Amino acid sequence: MKPIYLFAFFTSVIGFDRAIAQQTAKSTPLTSGEYHVTQSWSQEANLKRPYLVRVPTEPSTSSEKLPVLIFLHGNGGNARNAMNGFVRGHARLASRFITVFPEGYLRSWNIVSERSKADDLNFIETIVREISRFSNVRSDDFTIMGSSNGAALTNQIAIESDLPNIRNYITGVSPLNVWQYDGRAFKAKGQDNAYRKVRKPAPNKRLLNISGTRDRLVPYGGGPSPAIPAKGGKLGFIAAETSTFLWAKEMGYRGRQLERPTRRVGNVEIFEYLNGDVIHCKVVNAGHGAIHEIREEILLDFLNKR
Repeated sequence: MKPIYLFAFFTSVIGFDRAIAQQTAKSTPLTSGEYHVTQSWSQEANLKRPYLVRVPTEPSTSSEKLPVLIFLHGNGGNARNAMNGFVRGHARLASRFITVFPEGYLRSWNIVSERSKADDLNFIETIVREISRFSNVRSDDFTIMGSSNGAALTNQIAIESDLPNIRNYITGVSPLNVWQYDGRAFKAKGQDNAYRKVRKPAPNKRLLNISGTRDRLVPYGGGPSPAIPAKGGKLGFIAAETSTFLWAKEMGYRGRQLERPTRRVGNVEIFEYLNGDVIHCKVVNAGHGAIHEIREEILLDFLNKR
């Protein structure tokens, strides 16, 4: 039987009465619904930015603390479509995790040269802080997962965030770009998107990248995208396997870059570093939709490993 979920969508303006919210959340369970973070920046004043929360209501999960997965949609997407699509394709995961779906401003996330200039790092970190206070949330077991433009933001959060709550990062069809890693060091975005400041990512994070070998938007072997704009031209990317190796080195790996996969699952070649704490999934003959060809058990194996 498929899991049954209860949806009780409602609006909650986070930050309206923060002192009361912090006191009550410790003994109050998080429920499914629509919440907001209020932000101001050059393009907007006091904008209530939405995110959707989906809490499984099976008897086995209703009284226990659950891990949280925050999913960041791709360019042109939105929170509700991302939620519907994700849950359809990941029923088992959605029955074991609280899943959260923020919405990017102007349907995008602020990376290099996107239309949005919003402070997305602050947006996601605020969501993590607020959700972690609820009684049914495992506050030290958050995962950030993104697709395409959402994965680019996931990389940036992994580079810049020091929140101890975030344990895992999953990037779909967007390895590091050349602004995030300049060949020598990881870089913070900065308010002007100049990526000037060297930033050392927080230690002990777990990362999984998914990339397709026939991706025509984000080239698997690295180099400029044919279509994604950047300052002075097109957005350049680090080769997918090299990007994962750079993360593995940053997390403590001291060996050479793997030339052959550790194992294979169907058309997915899996390269594992640090006993599976840093993983690259090479989806052979897949394009920019490679994230949809990853079997759910691969994600669950990665997320459930302690």
